[in-house]
Amino acid sequence: MSVYLHDIPLSEAINRFHSELEKVGLWKVLSSEIIPLDEDAAGRVLVEPVWAKISSPHYHASAMDGYAVFASSTLGAQPSNPITLQVRVKPDSKELGNACYLDTGESLPMGFDAVIPIENIEALDNKGRITDSIRKTKAIRIRAGVTPWSHIRSMGEDIVQTQLVMPAGQILRPADLGAIAVAGHESVIVAVKPRVAILPTGNELVQLGSELKTGGILEFNSIMLAAQIKDWGGVPTRFPITRDNFKLICNRVARAAKEFDLIILNAGSSAGSEDFSAKVVKQLGILLVHGVAVRPGHPVILGIINIDGNLSGEQKQLSSTRCVPIIGVPGYPVSTMLTSELFMEPLIAKWTGRRSNTYPVTQAILTRKITSPGGDDDYIRVVVGKVGERVLAAPLVRGAGAISSLAHADGIMVLPRGIQGVEAGDTVSVSLYRPESELEKTIFCIGSHDMTLDLLAQFLAGRNRRFSSANVGSMGGLIALNRSEAHLAGSHLLDPETGEYNLAYIQQYINKVPVNLYGFVEREQGLMVETGNPKGIMSLKDLGKPGIRFINRQRGAGTRVLLDYHLAKNKIPESSILGYQQEEFTHLGVAAAVASGRADCGLGIPAAALSLKLDFIPLFHETYQLVIPKVYAESDLLGPLFEVLNDNDFHTMVLNMPGYKVNQMGILMAEIKK
Repeated sequence: MSVYLHDIPLSEAINRFHSELEKVGLWKVLSSEIIPLDEDAAGRVLVEPVWAKISSPHYHASAMDGYAVFASSTLGAQPSNPITLQVRVKPDSKELGNACYLDTGESLPMGFDAVIPIENIEALDNKGRITDSIRKTKAIRIRAGVTPWSHIRSMGEDIVQTQLVMPAGQILRPADLGAIAVAGHESVIVAVKPRVAILPTGNELVQLGSELKTGGILEFNSIMLAAQIKDWGGVPTRFPITRDNFKLICNRVARAAKEFDLIILNAGSSAGSEDFSAKVVKQLGILLVHGVAVRPGHPVILGIINIDGNLSGEQKQLSSTRCVPIIGVPGYPVSTMLTSELFMEPLIAKWTGRRSNTYPVTQAILTRKITSPGGDDDYIRVVVGKVGERVLAAPLVRGAGAISSLAHADGIMVLPRGIQGVEAGDTVSVSLYRPESELEKTIFCIGSHDMTLDLLAQFLAGRNRRFSSANVGSMGGLIALNRSEAHLAGSHLLDPETGEYNLAYIQQYINKVPVNLYGFVEREQGLMVETGNPKGIMSLKDLGKPGIRFINRQRGAGTRVLLDYHLAKNKIPESSILGYQQEEFTHLGVAAAVASGRADCGLGIPAAALSLKLDFIPLFHETYQLVIPKVYAESDLLGPLFEVLNDNDFHTMVLNMPGYKVNQMGILMAEIKK
């Protein structure tokens, strides 16, 4: 059992973990407690079913203000042949009278079997005249008969004594608390919330708020893990960062095992020299799994700590007196979140007696090709939008450290082991993180990156629209529109023959869809360089100097087209530029490459340079426009988009960013019919 188990299939890892937990009595509800039936019970999980102690209502009750009657005494009443009924002063008195007044909810007197609403009666005074004194009248006149049990809430109409009110495993909602109370209960038996210790480890980690130096990594995984645990019904405790010291980590894990039900060890759990996670588990318990064939998240650790048993030697046996599961999750944030969903959430669900979470699944068309290692279950984050009648999924950045892909993801698709990829246009299953109803309000943008798009998304959110964008470059956006895969695309493709933007490329790449071309922004492009410009870079001609490292945009990007146009114009060969083949997909990506020292310069916009405190050498002005299929330009979905394009507050915020003009924003520049 102590042998390292590298990259076993996911299903085998899950089965191994659950099987060992079952052997030591930990694959079930941990414990239960009785709590008062009050607002704090909401969100808790019932361990035992709730049966009704009393019926609701527990008597026959009037459903409205009116008069209780004997239904038989109303037979024959018609508008032209009204019937007069005598009213009892007291409902349960033995005096004569076949009607009595009841308020809504009041008990139906013995023998009465129907209620007539007050709006359907005429109150009569002592002389038989109609009066406004409806409640204190001696007689009433009716002009329509009623059937037995009309306007009455019969005893047990809602809940009948002894019936099931709530099943075990129910996550209590506010309405559930009301139903349980009406059924006669003052308390409920719920699962005890499991206590989960989160132990971040690593010499490179620094606390939030600390000065961040080269090589330091902000410790935020524990925040995400704690939020997940709380959402799943556990009680998280975040421990301070533990440095990479085997003895120190062992001591902290051992102490946590005495107090908590589950330990999450968040660290680099690969085969590196300072990976102590697997060694700690082997020292304190049994290592069940080290390495799962899932991407991202390979170096997962699953084990059980036993703080009472004798675990020396290779053949260890778990004592059932005190066992605590431990899960070692990788340090990369995407891996952290994925592996916690795969292994931690089902365990907390079992311990609290609820069903494990499931997500709604939809079928979507993939917007671009995806390759995958054939030996892993590959989890791919996607943005999702509904374009026309088709649901589309656009893959996000794949890196295990790309936390932004988690924040932007609308769902996740899984490529099972043995499948090495899927083609653009293929139909895939996507588990949605958002309700499907949100897709109906999502504006799906594919195309060139610009920082004003994030600002546009902010303004649209206030107009009940979600703006979801995928950065694939201007040409990629036009191709996506031609395939009906987006509602709009941002584009700034310069035609070297005419000096115009976008029109020639629209004619070339869009041949199926009539589109409108709208003005958006005019912006500067130039070279982003390190603060102080130590390399003295002033123009494109300097890119060919020895030692100058350049970072480029991807093929098909408008910025790449602009660069190539001016390189050709100035007769600067691409081969003379060190780094011409190195690509980034956004202006911010280029800026980050320069700020980090990976490159000395890159072509981009001043807003990106400013955001990372770089110097900016202005070179060109260009036009960035929105290409929108005519059918969507005239739709209700994009109505709020055009409101924003004509919003003065939006214009002002764009102009506050360096290098932008909005003179043509929202103006229809051209209609291209096919």
